[in-house]
Amino acid sequence: MSELNGDARIDEAVCIDTKRIYDSCESKDCCEDLRVTFNDSAQAVIDKAEIIKTRDCDISAVSIDVDEVPFNRGYYSVDINFYFRLRFDTYSSPGCMPQTAIGYANFQKKCILYGSEGNVKLFTSTAGTRRGNCPEAPKYTNPTAKVQAVDPVVLDTQVVEVCHCRRHCCTNFPDSILENFANSRFPQNPEKAVLVTLGLFSIIQLSRDVQLMIPAIDFCIPERECACSTQSPCESFRNIDFPVNEFFPPDNDVIGNGALPDTAE
Repeated sequence: MSELNGDARIDEAVCIDTKRIYDSCESKDCCEDLRVTFNDSAQAVIDKAEIIKTRDCDISAVSIDVDEVPFNRGYYSVDINFYFRLRFDTYSSPGCMPQTAIGYANFQKKCILYGSEGNVKLFTSTAGTRRGNCPEAPKYTNPTAKVQAVDPVVLDTQVVEVCHCRRHCCTNFPDSILENFANSRFPQNPEKAVLVTLGLFSIIQLSRDVQLMIPAIDFCIPERECACSTQSPCESFRNIDFPVNEFFPPDNDVIGNGALPDTAE
């Protein structure tokens, strides 16, 4: 046994089944002039609007497909399709109360990463294998792609006439998004098209199931008890610190950006 950090000691070496990242990359994409797709009721609001502003945007779904790259053993093409949900504030005239319109846009990207090689078939026992008389199909050991992304930054919003828009509406959405169109339909003859430009940051990884030998110290035993408060809601609320920063945002130098630049000539 050898010491670790002075006090803890390594008791033994254990074999674990985990995922090893073979390759990864970071991506900074400017998704320019994405056509937003609305249902028929939201499109009617867009067609009547004189002013349209993007309120927010979030990633609603992501589809990932991994394929081998021909003549490059161990390399794989990762095809990613991001689906964005956008909310717009629309104004039929200046000074009036805005109406909200929700639409969806998609952005496709591809990258090539190293994922090593493996030809064995992986079978796992899951609840699904016990249902019915047919066993679950084998899973081939293609590497697994993982995408991490933050909600995009809206850089620009444009409203154009449909006849001037070269980008067509996307109607090939995953089921989680099509559920929002269940009681409506896609517009047949829209008058206006909304184009958005988004800034997207993401990390793409390729990993495989592997067995690794690692040093073990001890089991992960919790060192504190669960907080089971029996206080009344008001007593619990009184124990919460007042959120000063929500009312008084920190200065520039506190955030870490330094002092304001000197713009005087």
